[in-house]
Amino acid sequence: MRRISLTFALLAVCGIAFAKPVAETATPLVLKPTADQTEAAIWAMRFLSRFHYKPTPLDDAMSEKIFKAYLDSLDGDHLFFTQADIDKFAVAKDKLDDAIFERDLSVPFAMFNLYQERVAGRLDYSRELLAKPFDFSKDESYQYDRAKAPWAKDTAELDDLWRKRVKNDWLRLKLAGKPGKEIRDTLDKRYSNYLDRIRQLNSEDVFQTFMNAYATSIEPHTNYLSPRASENFDIAMRLSLEGIGAVLQRLDEYTAIREIIPGGPAAISGKLNAGDRIVGVGQGASGPILDVIGWRLDDVVDKIRGAKGTIVRLEILPDAAGPDGKHEMLTLTRNKVNVEESAAKKSVIDVKNGDTTRRIGVITLPTFYQDFDARRRGDADYKSATRDVERLLGELSAEKVDGVVVDLRNNGGGSLDEATDLTGLFIDKGPVVQIRDASGRVEEKSDRRAGTAWSGPLAVLVNRASASASEIFAAAIQDYGRGVIIGEPTFGKGTVQNLLNMDDMARNETPTYGDLKMTVQQFFRINGGSTQLRGVTPEISFPLTVASDEFGESSYDNALPWTSISKADYKPVADLKPLIPMLLARHQARAEKDAEWKNFEAEINDAKRIRAEKNFSLNEKVRTTERDDQEAKRKKRDALAAASEAPAEAAQKSSEGPSAEGAKKSGNGVAADSAKSVVSTEEDDDAASVPSAEDDGLQPDERSISKDLAREEKRKAKRDIVLNEAAQILSDEIDLIHTDTKLAARMLPHDAAATVD
Repeated sequence: MRRISLTFALLAVCGIAFAKPVAETATPLVLKPTADQTEAAIWAMRFLSRFHYKPTPLDDAMSEKIFKAYLDSLDGDHLFFTQADIDKFAVAKDKLDDAIFERDLSVPFAMFNLYQERVAGRLDYSRELLAKPFDFSKDESYQYDRAKAPWAKDTAELDDLWRKRVKNDWLRLKLAGKPGKEIRDTLDKRYSNYLDRIRQLNSEDVFQTFMNAYATSIEPHTNYLSPRASENFDIAMRLSLEGIGAVLQRLDEYTAIREIIPGGPAAISGKLNAGDRIVGVGQGASGPILDVIGWRLDDVVDKIRGAKGTIVRLEILPDAAGPDGKHEMLTLTRNKVNVEESAAKKSVIDVKNGDTTRRIGVITLPTFYQDFDARRRGDADYKSATRDVERLLGELSAEKVDGVVVDLRNNGGGSLDEATDLTGLFIDKGPVVQIRDASGRVEEKSDRRAGTAWSGPLAVLVNRASASASEIFAAAIQDYGRGVIIGEPTFGKGTVQNLLNMDDMARNETPTYGDLKMTVQQFFRINGGSTQLRGVTPEISFPLTVASDEFGESSYDNALPWTSISKADYKPVADLKPLIPMLLARHQARAEKDAEWKNFEAEINDAKRIRAEKNFSLNEKVRTTERDDQEAKRKKRDALAAASEAPAEAAQKSSEGPSAEGAKKSGNGVAADSAKSVVSTEEDDDAASVPSAEDDGLQPDERSISKDLAREEKRKAKRDIVLNEAAQILSDEIDLIHTDTKLAARMLPHDAAATVD
């Protein structure tokens, strides 16, 4: 009886209509759980409650955590639900455990269906507002960060919030120089497209969101992956797929080509270009063409992706053609495509100091990738981060570089084996990381291969987004004294996840239940400490780009605590302690005199100040003044940057290997025929960006792809002052050890120190 009354109560909530319906709004599809999803929830519960590193029973206490996490997933900024909605949801607060046990997920689905209805109502209301003029002379503000704001007490309060939100959207476009009619048309289409996308969310999206709320309520890095999400995770790890080789993105109601992957079928054909829109997809040489205008991006991807050797036909509306332009047909044979965006790449920076020029090699590694399946199959040529880096180090050695910087900024981790093996490229042999399981058993992961790929001067560049496997590598290099760690304190993720395929466990022949990415171990440094919460602290620290309570392990309220174990049996290969004060003094002396570095610090402080305010003025004069002030600062900084680049004291040369070819970021694109589903109407909202004349007020899918790519290239062309300063610091180290033989003997591994002149 309890379950019947609860379900009825929440379904009744979903029947509440909006006070301001729009006639053209169709009734959204009521989503329901499938039998397979209810079984998948049971399988997930069994593993999460028994085999997780922190096994947690699914009970009323856990239900309350899931309830909060699920609401945060649906409406984290408190933009759609009112306090009255939350009060009615409260009957489910301690009942979501029952929903899973009793294989009745109608409650979380009912909550989602009301969310979908509320979103539709808000977007309809927003479109109504466009017909009315806004008064930009009033002194009022819009709070764009509402994660900790109270729920609106009623619809009237939400109306006022959304009036300000729409007013802010309008003001951004107005400040960008757009006329009134164009602004109205742009925003009307924007809200209409949002509405279309919320209606395209399906049962799998809802189930994944709910199960992720359950998984992350146990611990932040435990996740549920639906069959589609699991496939995309595999692609990200092996850096390859079978398809046509294109980066796709949503552009209004179209799926458009953002980038062509070198070497793929699309590139070889020479007939597909950035900005071309896909309006139809057909299978085989003669299968019917399906009209895909208005489809979800990942649904179009599913139609384009397919087995190697099979044929796909695309109906294309060229970039240069208008909506009524002539369509073209393109037939492609699918093939294996290497997704090189996240592959290792190399470059060389020349650092001039007086009459001496040091050549500093840079290895940029965005992720610790490995093709697990290929390795299990015994494929001798399986994709591996370590193999790629070893090859690039060989090329840098041949180019006679004096030192190497490993750039792990924004590297969120990946394969634990790759982190261990990569460390082995820089040490002879020995333990790299210690791992403790839930029973308390500790084992070591060690490099057992004798010799090194690079024994010369080494630095590792990290930032707050360097996590997990990046922290294992950086910590081991630091503990061995093998290199200098430079940058920001790292993320602080000290846990190990395994990917558990629930279909294998259930003996399902086809992907049905999905995967669990489940925390099963905690890793520890070889010195016995942990990176959990504390991360890796650099010897040479750069300005913090983000506060620890905003991003990083310490920002999670249910993160595992820091702890330590006994140290491993290892011997440092060098002692960097005497060197650090000298390197720090040189860095600080440069920072005090370098106008470009001071500008870098000022930009960080500006961004922090604006994030802390969490509000934008909706007064046009105030916003214009803010924009002009920021623009004046930007122009001054750009001028200084240009002046700094002219002498090229640390100019970066293009010396990239083949792996760098496809390593360009795809911006807001979806890499190489892949996509992701999210339960959200929020796109890449620029509303929280620093006011600037560069802000065009548009969302990513509203910009011309060619213009967007040009903006991206302009950003890439800017000198990377952080990387260049890291190269300068390593050059300083080389200078110091070349002038002091005794110091060199302490700083470098024995074989490298012996070569110092």
